[in-house]
Amino acid sequence: MNTRFDFNEGQGGNTVYIRRVAMADLPDEVREQAQGLDSLYAVHGIDGERLALVRDRQMAFMLARQNELTPVSVH
Repeated sequence: MNTRFDFNEGQGGNTVYIRRVAMADLPDEVREQAQGLDSLYAVHGIDGERLALVRDRQMAFMLARQNELTPVSVH
């Protein structure tokens, strides 16, 4: 969960998608590291690749903006 990712490398655009991910949908390794949470928020590239998982929605938007990306909420 603490692996660095270079958001600018290979991006086709600057839009990323933010969505809530239920813990049941995540691998065991991730669930172990996020004990006590009901869900995490994923940052996805335009191709659908999951770029990051963070604790809450606000942090996901902040992470995207800090990397000069435009976050869009997906339901």
